[in-house]
Amino acid sequence: MSYSDLRDADAAVTDDSPPPARPRWRLSMSRRYALTAYLFLLPAFAFFGLMFYGPIINIFGNSLRTGPQADTFTGLDNYIQAFQDQAVQNSFIITLIFGAGTTIGAIVIGLGLALLVDQPLRGRVVFRAALLVPYLTSVAIVGLLWRNILDPQLGILNRVLDSLGLPTQAWLNTHPLATIIGVTLWMNVGYTMVLFLAGLQGIPEVYYEAAIIDGASPRQRFWRITLPLLAPTTLFVSVMMVITGLQAFAQAYIITGGGPGNSTDLFVFHLFNVAFTARDFGYASALSFLLLIVIVAFTMVQLRIGRRGEVQY
Repeated sequence: MSYSDLRDADAAVTDDSPPPARPRWRLSMSRRYALTAYLFLLPAFAFFGLMFYGPIINIFGNSLRTGPQADTFTGLDNYIQAFQDQAVQNSFIITLIFGAGTTIGAIVIGLGLALLVDQPLRGRVVFRAALLVPYLTSVAIVGLLWRNILDPQLGILNRVLDSLGLPTQAWLNTHPLATIIGVTLWMNVGYTMVLFLAGLQGIPEVYYEAAIIDGASPRQRFWRITLPLLAPTTLFVSVMMVITGLQAFAQAYIITGGGPGNSTDLFVFHLFNVAFTARDFGYASALSFLLLIVIVAFTMVQLRIGRRGEVQY
């Protein structure tokens, strides 16, 4: 290689001219990372859309038809019939009462139990596990268990009352709705207790120490520190319990059969009878879609109210 060639190569290396422009079709590194992430997420999005939104669209399409096979197009007649149907209105009111009772009870009892097991008590781990077992048990098993316990003739509960000299009760005839609310609370308070316990353990101790120094009583610490800082947990519990209460089915199907009369005719149980007893899948689809709208509306209202109540210290 000649001296002139070496000089030209050195000049090319030390040249301060800007690098050649990147082709327009090339993506930046951040966009390539984002595109790669979306490509990996695409199967999950497709599965979610197919398994979640697909059935919703299918149910809405069926709700515009009538008949055992939902094959006769009737437009919005099913929705008009639902708003005029006294049985639907009765089941919806019963479901609202059931949902309110189970939600409020689960929040109050779950928070009380969480405050109890958060104390340094002996055996609290066993106590927590025992309270969580009913929630981990199948709702069908829970229903069969309590139906046998509450049986007026052979039930264990009435036998205990009789042995104590107390009057026995026909639990499923005199107070059927309150009874299935109590059974549902027995099953769910362990779950809400665990959620509230996690929320309690996430509150920094420094707040309580500062409040004690300022002379705040335990009651004041609960209302001014514990309860406000548990607002996100309370919001989550209330949303989950409302959704669970509005969708309740097994309690009426297994324990009471919707009776006596229609006193425990929960909305989903009524929907089940419309679909599989009356064999009107179009009308049942309309009721299902209305229930979806009600659940979404309740959830949005709860989220709007709950976010306003969040407090940060």
